[in-house]
Amino acid sequence: MPISRLDDYLGHQIPEPIGTVSPQSPNFYDRYYFNLHGSTDEVFLVTGLGQYPNLGITDAFVSVSIGDTQHTVRASRHLTEDRMDSAVGPLRVEVLDGLRKLRVVCEPNEWGIAFDLVFDGTVRALEEPKTVSRANDVITQDTCRFAQVGAWTGTLEAAGRNFVVTPDRWFGARDHSWGIRPVGVPEPVDPAASRSEGTPMGFHHNWLPMQFDDHMVKITIDEIHDGTRVGQEAVRVWDIEADRPDDHLGRPEIEIEYIPGTREVAGAEVSFSGAGASDLRIRVTPLRTVYLKGGSGYLYDGTWGHGVDQGGLVVQGLTHDLSTAEARAELSWLNETLSRYETSDGRVGYGMFENLSMGLYLPAGFDSPTAVA
Repeated sequence: MPISRLDDYLGHQIPEPIGTVSPQSPNFYDRYYFNLHGSTDEVFLVTGLGQYPNLGITDAFVSVSIGDTQHTVRASRHLTEDRMDSAVGPLRVEVLDGLRKLRVVCEPNEWGIAFDLVFDGTVRALEEPKTVSRANDVITQDTCRFAQVGAWTGTLEAAGRNFVVTPDRWFGARDHSWGIRPVGVPEPVDPAASRSEGTPMGFHHNWLPMQFDDHMVKITIDEIHDGTRVGQEAVRVWDIEADRPDDHLGRPEIEIEYIPGTREVAGAEVSFSGAGASDLRIRVTPLRTVYLKGGSGYLYDGTWGHGVDQGGLVVQGLTHDLSTAEARAELSWLNETLSRYETSDGRVGYGMFENLSMGLYLPAGFDSPTAVA
């Protein structure tokens, strides 16, 4: 990789130009994620942009759930040596003030989704516990990530409607993660190294950045098929102006109610074991979902996926019907669900509940890969 603008910054960590990453895994990625809502069930937006240096690809998407439709615009291009150029078709991300303020843009396009939005973090960016996982002694995931909630300012056009986005009621969360995790076309499986036949497999993921008036409650619970925890976090992060230390809330527990015939969340309640939070309970009420299976690239569909070469710059628009339970069930997989959070001490907040349940998950009675509530 030749030198680039980044090489004039004091950020080198290996004896190579900054555009060269280590390790050399094709699954190395560097990705932004944002969501936005108006503290109602009217509209919910999720957008992301990633770079895959060892694949030479960068791609981005935005999905907006409004009315009975999910609208998606997605774009992919070849990555040049200038990794500071984040533009992918109409989409781009600009860092205005690191760890505090970013601008996210989707230029007007034929699919009618456009925005120019600035995110201001209201809490400090929270570094999450590092995630490392292996399969048959091969590292499949080795990632760093930080998360943050904040307020939005700007304009949004979607489905023929125009919204003036003001920081008094338009909020959301973002994360930035990088490292190794499976991207793009699935790698071939070596039968000799695969799990023995009949070994139970399953993964259950809950990620909840809850935003209240003066703080964020951030919860992560990752479990395998039998409910064994492989990752967890529960922390209260106060607004930057409060200048207060974080409160660690102990072990988080979540009781999920599912929509019958699905694995989609109908409601939930969260509790904690920490000495300062053992009497705190938070009720989760889903409002509106963006389904990442619907063209975002998080799930490779045989044509489009994160880091998959589309042959150069390609921009596409898609719509998905959300008007029926059957249509929503077809899209349900990794679900970003805008939710209302009500605490046992009377606070009300909003935020996203990210939920994924794959394979077996015995605590919920999902005793086969296709089992549903």
